[in-house]
Amino acid sequence: MNGVDNPKLAVLIDADNASASLVKELLEEVAKFGTATVKRAYGDWTGQQLTGWKDQLNRYAIQPIQQFAYTRGKNSTDASLIIDAMDLLYADNVDGFCLVSSDSDFTRLATRLRESRKVVYGLGERKTPEAFRAACDRFVFFEVLKRGASSVETGAVDSEPIDDVPDLEHSLRQAFDAVSRDGGWATLSSVGSYMAKNNPSFDTRLYGFRKLSDMIRRQPYIEAAEAADGNGPLTVRLKPVAQPAAPPAKRSRRKRG
Repeated sequence: MNGVDNPKLAVLIDADNASASLVKELLEEVAKFGTATVKRAYGDWTGQQLTGWKDQLNRYAIQPIQQFAYTRGKNSTDASLIIDAMDLLYADNVDGFCLVSSDSDFTRLATRLRESRKVVYGLGERKTPEAFRAACDRFVFFEVLKRGASSVETGAVDSEPIDDVPDLEHSLRQAFDAVSRDGGWATLSSVGSYMAKNNPSFDTRLYGFRKLSDMIRRQPYIEAAEAADGNGPLTVRLKPVAQPAAPPAKRSRRKRG
């Protein structure tokens, strides 16, 4: 993926574990990462449980891959998706993969694809097990996409943070400890890059902000500095902790003779 300006991506959707109502937002998110040259959705299309997906397939040129449920309780859809992913890997026609599912069964697949130097994006619900999220280069929650869809309708810029997200101040202080240089300053991009690598599901939208710069500027314990010419990178640092003033020195009194 290094050096690829517009990477080709295979979007593989586990329709049994993905929301059909967010297909538009999902593909718009994928477009931020590259071009979806392969779009496939896996499931048993003869049943009624995927009815919501059927209207979206033609609209967004997604190829349905039929997989019969041969045995009750066994998810044969997962096996079909994994086999196709490995075929695409060995054909070497794509630069990366978007695995759309909330199922931890794809953890090993994500790991294997990354071992072959392919970038892996995961998209699923907040309930997605941490192991699968950590196996991806980046993981995007459906809840964020759903919020984006509603903000477009209402015109909202920022919103309330989603419940039960990692403590932001702790994460930011950890990032500054890792990447700051002289005087505690660091570029905004280095802070964001560290946080994304340390937590693939880190997303400013979870905290109610569209952009990292907006989020950083709103934190009272961080200060930002623009480049003198206005063209350089934004640099940021934790505000120095004010030291308590020293108590005034006591004057010695001379004893009168």
